[in-house]
Amino acid sequence: MNPWRGLKEIPHNIWILAVATLINRSGTMVLPFLALYMAKDFGVSAGSAGLVLASYGFGALFTAPIVGRLSDKLGALRIMKLSLITTGLMLFIYPIISSYYLVLGYTVLWAVISEAFRPANLSLISAESEPSKRKTSFALNRIAINLGMSIGPVVGGILTTIDFKLLFYVDGITSIAAGIFLMIAKFDSHNTLSTNRNISLENPNAVSTEEEIQRVHQITSIQHPESIFKNKFFLFFLLSLIPVNIVFFQHIGGFPIYIVKELGYSGAVFGFLSAINTILIIFVEVPLNNAMALWDDRKALALGAILCGIGFGLMALWENIFFIAFTIVIWTFGEMIFFPASTSFTSSISPENRRGEYMGYFQMTFSLALIIGPWFGIKILDLFGSQILWITSFILCGISVMMFFPLMKRRKENSYKPINKRYWFSFETREKFRNFISKERSD
Repeated sequence: MNPWRGLKEIPHNIWILAVATLINRSGTMVLPFLALYMAKDFGVSAGSAGLVLASYGFGALFTAPIVGRLSDKLGALRIMKLSLITTGLMLFIYPIISSYYLVLGYTVLWAVISEAFRPANLSLISAESEPSKRKTSFALNRIAINLGMSIGPVVGGILTTIDFKLLFYVDGITSIAAGIFLMIAKFDSHNTLSTNRNISLENPNAVSTEEEIQRVHQITSIQHPESIFKNKFFLFFLLSLIPVNIVFFQHIGGFPIYIVKELGYSGAVFGFLSAINTILIIFVEVPLNNAMALWDDRKALALGAILCGIGFGLMALWENIFFIAFTIVIWTFGEMIFFPASTSFTSSISPENRRGEYMGYFQMTFSLALIIGPWFGIKILDLFGSQILWITSFILCGISVMMFFPLMKRRKENSYKPINKRYWFSFETREKFRNFISKERSD
């Protein structure tokens, strides 16, 4: 059995988006080294360096829901192109700024423009892939991200030994190149999801198996309040993601400072340690998600959070560099399980005509974690030491895991809500739904 078989069925448009992401991410080196840049070139404290990362998260936090709505109205692809080109131009200006407070303000603006790419990208991937292929499509996107990230931080680590300012120029060039690629790429004009959804609605015979009936029923039976803030289930889900996301962001917060400042290794060593994470994702994530294709997304979320907590928590026991590399393997498996499951679950519970908006709020959880996580980790490392930081990381992941359990229970209780009238099918299909549901209840 070929573990990569799922990639063959991914639509052409998803591959184009993956290539653009790969080009952009191959130059991603500013953000992973931003705290070190501030500490070395500006001579600020660890806490002040973390505040710069927090300012980036602050800008990203308010961008996500706005961009999500703009993607629904103006088109996700247009937003992505504008974000990439403008971000690249802004990075050329960044190393010219010499004032710490101007850096804080400019970082917020940079985040607003740069992070506009993410919710638009997730929304477009959702729209261009069928539900059955969506998790694999998100896994492909993450492969592109991490294949690029296996190059970016390693090259960035080498460039730091020459001149930190080179990071900004290389990052800017690759961002512009990715935007140009999207402008010249030939996208298929059809929308895969919309085409298949229309077949299901107009031709009831297309829904011929219990598996397909269940899939369509799960998608169409979810009731969506007009305001996201009235959707308590979705808000609780977003809240449950924040603690574990805070821990994941230690890879650009407490972790690099711990490796370079506390253990005394070079920036290049940190770059190679980061490559362990990205290389594993490149070669393992798609086969892993194919093997877990039948898993409930919420169970996968819990497992991913547990592995994340164990991986980061174990660093409190031993400072040996090879042991640290082993812990990276553990929390990387958690990452490979957690992130595709969380994105897939968000896509499955969001209405099609508001998917960009829902993805925007989903992206806000990462932005909020980016505000809190790196600063929080660096501050704990500075005040209390590395052991407390890694123990706290384990506890935070445990909190997320505990929050996923009531999430599962509430979702099960709501699994047979009435189907919205706008998705109500023909008489024949309604009978199939009734027979299937009656059988499930009797079992």
